[in-house]
Amino acid sequence: MNDLSGTTPRKGSEAFSHLGRSVEAIRAELGIEPVPVEAIRDPAVYELEREKIFRRTWLKVATDWEIPEKGDYKVKELQVADTSVLIVRGKDGVVRAFHNVCTHRGNKVVPNSDFETFGKARANVVSCRFHGWVFSTDGPLRSVPMEEAFGKLDKACLGLREIACETWEGFIFINLADPPEQSLADFLGDFGKLFAGYPYAEATSAFRYSTVLECNWKVALYAFSEGYHVPTIHAGSLPGFSGVEHSDFKLIGPHASSTIYGLGMEAASSTAVFASRLVANDHHGPRPDLLPPGINPTGRQDFQFELPNIFPNFLIHLAAGCGYPGIAFFTHQFWPLDHGRTLWEGINYFRPARNAAERVAQMHTNALHRNAWLEDTATMEDTYQGIRAGVIDEMQLMDQEFLIRHAARNFDAHLAG
Repeated sequence: MNDLSGTTPRKGSEAFSHLGRSVEAIRAELGIEPVPVEAIRDPAVYELEREKIFRRTWLKVATDWEIPEKGDYKVKELQVADTSVLIVRGKDGVVRAFHNVCTHRGNKVVPNSDFETFGKARANVVSCRFHGWVFSTDGPLRSVPMEEAFGKLDKACLGLREIACETWEGFIFINLADPPEQSLADFLGDFGKLFAGYPYAEATSAFRYSTVLECNWKVALYAFSEGYHVPTIHAGSLPGFSGVEHSDFKLIGPHASSTIYGLGMEAASSTAVFASRLVANDHHGPRPDLLPPGINPTGRQDFQFELPNIFPNFLIHLAAGCGYPGIAFFTHQFWPLDHGRTLWEGINYFRPARNAAERVAQMHTNALHRNAWLEDTATMEDTYQGIRAGVIDEMQLMDQEFLIRHAARNFDAHLAG
């Protein structure tokens, strides 16, 4: 246990003091028995997940600051739901989501050959390249070439098919159910309140990484959901690591988080001096005071990051403490492509650098994360191959892996429901 001397409660933390739980409380609620791996191994389970999870729950697909101007759009391919999604800011400034499908013959309105793409709609309309049907960025069908040649055509009913779209703290979520069973605010509940207030939207500089992994999506999700692996997998990128502590466990509906403390996580010796000089600059040093009030409530100096896990596939790392420059956080998301293939996306977010020193500090932090993520993703395909071999039927989980235990329980509950 790390020394807590000299720490004082942060302002406003009292309102969330009931949310943190001890190891003993987590064990009592989630149990300590091994967790079966059949849900990872069985393709039939994946088909149920597609229908009962990914087509029915809220999914983060974009951020508000990715499409800041009227007419800006993002296309997101969701193979797990067999659809392409167009997220666009309309002429009225409102962000909406639509199936990226022309109502004429089903072609994509905005062609996209990658998992996601960005663009801008000229004159706030998008046009299908196949036959030239034109749609407004708020959805209605505006014009049809040779309209008189259609024997029957009710343009008022042929607009883009809208998808439920709501925003939390600048993160844009969609729900493919029509209608959704609950609002985004109800879905997030107290979890959304706990992690509100951080200046996410100021961190508009992004470093994006992605790769396709030959593994089930839950293998990738689980690998990023625990700190037990840090001393071994990250021995190269974090050689000075001296241990990790998970505490302040939070289980709120299908969502979960914990606070992670640790020392010696700065970097290899070759960059340690460089990092210390960057952090010493007041302009881009750590800003733990910017964290939501319920996070690191006593202001511990060895705070590393908070690990919010938003069901089913979105992780945020709030890293405004030791060794991180100013407003900075990073996210992971895991998109199933099929039962044994997963698109992993990792994004570092920073407030735009105001000078060269801040820019270098951000690049340095980004490089550290990139190296650690390469170490993380190197394990996943081997894990999946081992589980598919049928040699083990259960995962033996320790306390620092409680996010895995909690997620597995929620997946089972959704499939049963």
